[in-house]
Amino acid sequence: MNLPRKPPVQVALLLAVVLFAVAVLGVGLLRAALFEPAAVSTTAVPGVAAPAPTATGKCGEQPVRAARELRGMWLTTVYNIDFPSKPGLSQAQVRDEYLKWADLAVAQRHNAIFVHVRPSGDAFWPSKYAPWSNWLTGRLDGTDPGWDPMAFMVEEAHKRNLEFHAWFNPYRGTQPAPTGAGADLTKLAPNHPLRSHPEWRIAYPTGKTGRLYFDPGNPEARRFVEDAMLEAVQKYDVDGVHFDDFFYPYPEKGEDFPDQASYAKHGAGRSRADWRRENVNTLVREMHQRIQQVKPWVKFGISPFGIWRNGGEGSDTKGLESYSAIYADTRRWVRERWLDYIVPQLYWTIGFEKADYAKVLPWWTRTVKDSGVQLYIGMADYRVGEKGDWSDPAQLDRQMRLNDEAGVQGQVHFSAKQIRADRLGSVTRYRAAHYASPALLPRMARLPAAPPAAPRITGASRAADGSLSLRTAAGGRATSWALYRTGKSTADLVATGRSGAPVIDPKPPTGPVTYCLSGLDRSANEGPVSAPFTLAS
Repeated sequence: MNLPRKPPVQVALLLAVVLFAVAVLGVGLLRAALFEPAAVSTTAVPGVAAPAPTATGKCGEQPVRAARELRGMWLTTVYNIDFPSKPGLSQAQVRDEYLKWADLAVAQRHNAIFVHVRPSGDAFWPSKYAPWSNWLTGRLDGTDPGWDPMAFMVEEAHKRNLEFHAWFNPYRGTQPAPTGAGADLTKLAPNHPLRSHPEWRIAYPTGKTGRLYFDPGNPEARRFVEDAMLEAVQKYDVDGVHFDDFFYPYPEKGEDFPDQASYAKHGAGRSRADWRRENVNTLVREMHQRIQQVKPWVKFGISPFGIWRNGGEGSDTKGLESYSAIYADTRRWVRERWLDYIVPQLYWTIGFEKADYAKVLPWWTRTVKDSGVQLYIGMADYRVGEKGDWSDPAQLDRQMRLNDEAGVQGQVHFSAKQIRADRLGSVTRYRAAHYASPALLPRMARLPAAPPAAPRITGASRAADGSLSLRTAAGGRATSWALYRTGKSTADLVATGRSGAPVIDPKPPTGPVTYCLSGLDRSANEGPVSAPFTLAS
């Protein structure tokens, strides 16, 4: 990699950033982070129109209107990137930090949170398959912190009407030393499965950045990591199971992943590349099937690197390919419907020569068309403030406009810390333009549907802070509610909440006002709206 000469201090800082990015994010995201943006382009996605807000009934004579899109953020635990702020905090400190992140999601009008609960063969819950995460406890020996963070996090997310997607890294067994165990078996917790199953472990790469992996080519190892993740699905009321782009590791110069033993045993005459892709395919297919067997209402989604293949049937790009570099055949997963949603990481600017956001996006929209797989986009909030096009505070806003025009069904932002930082005011800008009002989650046809009967609004009272609290009577078994307020021509969504939470309009207008209320089931299927309720003043 040819980098311009810099003063010694800047060189040291750049080297630290590069090494950290390699260790944490992998080569693919590092390459994205070091891309040199091209000139700004205002290219829109051709031939598509902005999706109309969902109309689900009438409030009196006015049609009700609500956006339907997933809005989320990744809450990253590895290396304590977002949460907890450092390892070894007390239970009270961890709980307090998580509540602040959940409240930030609400303030940004998000409706989902993606929490890193298995960053590297460990767990943020008491697991019989994995040791406790050192990013929580500050220890590599599997010491029990004495409480259940997962149960707390799921409960608090649901109180705020946020979907909780449990984010897992299937095959990473450790992180590099010194904060992780690296490839040093003596640093593994006594109950670490890679200590007792040497046939499952592979060390890669050599040197200081080495770590241990569960061998994707070993069927027993694959089944074990599936079991480890499904344990969390069985024990907790999660809404989704989520992977990012770590399957086979990103390539290291001069080294190949040393899986010769499992290839010799299980390759069955296929090329090494085809065999590796099929191993990943099997993991994805089996997880989808097994989740549906355990809890059919739980969603399964993956956030892959943004390029499947370059040219031909692939995108108009010139970058690293997930198909050949990490053996992730993302297009096939969509075509086979082994996923409920996909979140490609489009971490490049509009107009960037090697991977133009405005060209990669329509490839993905065409790929998911008629598949039943929902398309959300992974947004690079972490890159705002870099030189070039990322120094434009409107870059993410412009990308999200393209998403809207293309009919994308949501965004997930990397990562929580960057949303809180609001670099260059970029988050404030896109929140005002795209998240100005609440949104209902997209409906998913595969999921069970039981829309509740219409509730009733029975009274209202104004609080000293100007908010309006509505008294209600449930019409049926609902998971959440949606509150609509009439305007000049439509009744727009003004608030949402979990069933049992107070129904409040935080900023009602002065004078007479009319509301309608609806209930939604676990899968975001909305029942009929209530009869209108008008408050004279």
